[in-house]
Amino acid sequence: MLDINFIRENRALVKKGMQNKGEKNIEIVDQVLQKDEEWRSMVTRVDRLRAEGNKKAKRIGELMGQGKREEAQKIIKETGDNKIEVKKLEADLSELQDQRDQLLYQIPNVPDNSVPVGHSEEDNQVFKTWGEPADTNWMLPHWEIAADKNWIDFDRGSKVTGAGFPFYIGQMARLQRSLINFFLNEAVEKGFTEIQAPYFVNEDSARGTGQIPDKEDMMYTIPRDGFFAIPTAEVPVTNFHRDEILSLEELPIFYTAYTPCWRREAGSYGKDVRGLNRLHQFDKVELVKFVHPDNSEAELETLREYAESLLEKLNLPYRTLLMCTGDMGFTQTKKYDLEVWSPGQRRWLEVSSCSNFGSFQARRMQLRFKNEKGKTEMVHTLNGSGLALPRIVASILETFQTESGDVRIPEVLQPFMSCERI
Repeated sequence: MLDINFIRENRALVKKGMQNKGEKNIEIVDQVLQKDEEWRSMVTRVDRLRAEGNKKAKRIGELMGQGKREEAQKIIKETGDNKIEVKKLEADLSELQDQRDQLLYQIPNVPDNSVPVGHSEEDNQVFKTWGEPADTNWMLPHWEIAADKNWIDFDRGSKVTGAGFPFYIGQMARLQRSLINFFLNEAVEKGFTEIQAPYFVNEDSARGTGQIPDKEDMMYTIPRDGFFAIPTAEVPVTNFHRDEILSLEELPIFYTAYTPCWRREAGSYGKDVRGLNRLHQFDKVELVKFVHPDNSEAELETLREYAESLLEKLNLPYRTLLMCTGDMGFTQTKKYDLEVWSPGQRRWLEVSSCSNFGSFQARRMQLRFKNEKGKTEMVHTLNGSGLALPRIVASILETFQTESGDVRIPEVLQPFMSCERI
């Protein structure tokens, strides 16, 4: 959520940011400012009535002390009427504030000045490349390798649950577990605190990180209990400090968490959903940062560099994209996507997004800290995938396949797998 004072002072900038993100309803900026004007006017009126009531209460005491009971009774009646009016206005004030906040929730974060303006993935900028993508005609896509070796069973997953819920079997299940352990160990060595998070969250948590009112159709819901199955560990982990005031000394705070993730992926179709490319349930190790506002830009770069280092240790060729305004999402102010090369499919696959949200999520969650002057200020939040497993597995199967049909295991995973190839 944007600060209402920021919107008031930067109306044109907020509208331009919305347009650059592809949002059409920019009139909502005017609507929220109109509600805010009504709210502030009513606050002034309530404050004036309270001041008048306090003044009359003092006068009543003076009159009673002077024995002027009749005159005092007249003012007592006036204060009673005053209290009734204040109570009514307070109810109206609460309703106005709720209306204003509901509008605020629909205004996206403003893109950073360094973000390229664009409207689709075609406008993203290649920020970095690493490694030499293999381009060998004999290389098979991962779903053919997995089917031939009976490593992943999509059909039985579809029978038991539905499409997009595969079974991993034997060495492939062990590869999944090895990747999770490797990613967690690396994060802890880099100073992240490992936590085990809930797999379901309530509506306040989903709203806090911006899943609602923006991505409701992407989440699985449990209506009976009012829960959402997490689409990413970002949601529970970022909400860990919701409604708290941290001390300056506590910052920065880094967390890492492994969780399964559930996404409905409504509207997905075609080549994007083959094999492990796009699943409804998958595993991911998440990285979350809570930092001082002065440091969030630098922390985004170190987060990106760390996620890149994991791909380099796995020896997977990748490219890093600086996402354009129209392809980076509702809540982010700046975002990088990391993509690995899939030689069997001859295309790039996204495996991580590293994002800076500024104070956008923190304001929704009322997550603050005491700054150098002892005043409360919003924390800045960041997160990134470190990393998402399905497309990493796909890239490993395809990149390290041999003509004999085996798959070599990246050296950093061999201690977890206890073998050099499968």
